[in-house]
Amino acid sequence: MKILPDLSETSSVFSYNRLGVSGSDKPQEPQDGCTIVETLREALKTVGFEPPFLLVGHSLGGLYANLYARVYPNEVAGVVFLESSHPKDIDLEKYQGKVVKAINKMLSMFDSLSPHKQFNEVHFVKKTVEQIHAIDSFPDIPVYVITGGKENRMMPEEVRKKRIEHQLELLSLSGNSKHILAEKSGHFPQFTEPEVVFDTIKDCVEQIQQKTL
Repeated sequence: MKILPDLSETSSVFSYNRLGVSGSDKPQEPQDGCTIVETLREALKTVGFEPPFLLVGHSLGGLYANLYARVYPNEVAGVVFLESSHPKDIDLEKYQGKVVKAINKMLSMFDSLSPHKQFNEVHFVKKTVEQIHAIDSFPDIPVYVITGGKENRMMPEEVRKKRIEHQLELLSLSGNSKHILAEKSGHFPQFTEPEVVFDTIKDCVEQIQQKTL
């Protein structure tokens, strides 16, 4: 909400909670990437939004923006990866300590006991990554990557270095890409440095407009 009001002054903005997130309904089917993309397309159509879109994906949302652009390249005009997950991030768990792995395993066990939580998107990240890898091509569109520069003491150094490498790899998706470092932010630049996020999205919009002239 720190960026949406300002963005809406110059652009039409659609922001939503995916199924199982916050106040949205609980999912009734597995929430893999393709399912999430189709749900988003249906939601956009319902509210009257027409493509092409500029997608802004934070964290896991970056995987879905990545997949959307591959499956429907004509519907995506640009992507802003906001502290986004990279498909290779799924391999970073092996660098985590035993305590973190044990906690994750315990949480997964609790989730499996709930008829709704078993469908949550966190259980289908691997499948989503496989769906991304199944489509080699990514459209030639503006791509912006915002990475938080603040060190996370809970994150092992090797994980931090690998994750930064992955963030920079996102730039290779397009010949028209740009990396923005949110120096004072961790995983949520939209909260700690909203002006950086706003300016990046605005810059991407201008790039798209220039491309369509």
